[in-house]
Amino acid sequence: MEKKLLNIGFGNTVVAERVVAIVSPSSSPMKRLKDEAREQRHLVDATQGRRTRAIIVMDSNHIVLSAIQFETVAQRFEDLKKEKVSVHEPDGPQ
Repeated sequence: MEKKLLNIGFGNTVVAERVVAIVSPSSSPMKRLKDEAREQRHLVDATQGRRTRAIIVMDSNHIVLSAIQFETVAQRFEDLKKEKVSVHEPDGPQ
């Protein structure tokens, strides 16, 4: 089974099926979530030194920071979900 990778910017990807939420970092609860993840060593900073524009919550309780707008990351995630893997089923002898 092939895993779909979600591009979160600057050559960084995460496994799409493990994403729980994609949120804006501007609210106080999200800032606390980021700080707590840093303290617990569950923070992955994929911003390449740029400003955090999206916080991605993973099913492993890891928090991934991205410099790409959260709307853009969310749209990429939706596009991945819509992609259908075409499976060729044999029609039998011809």
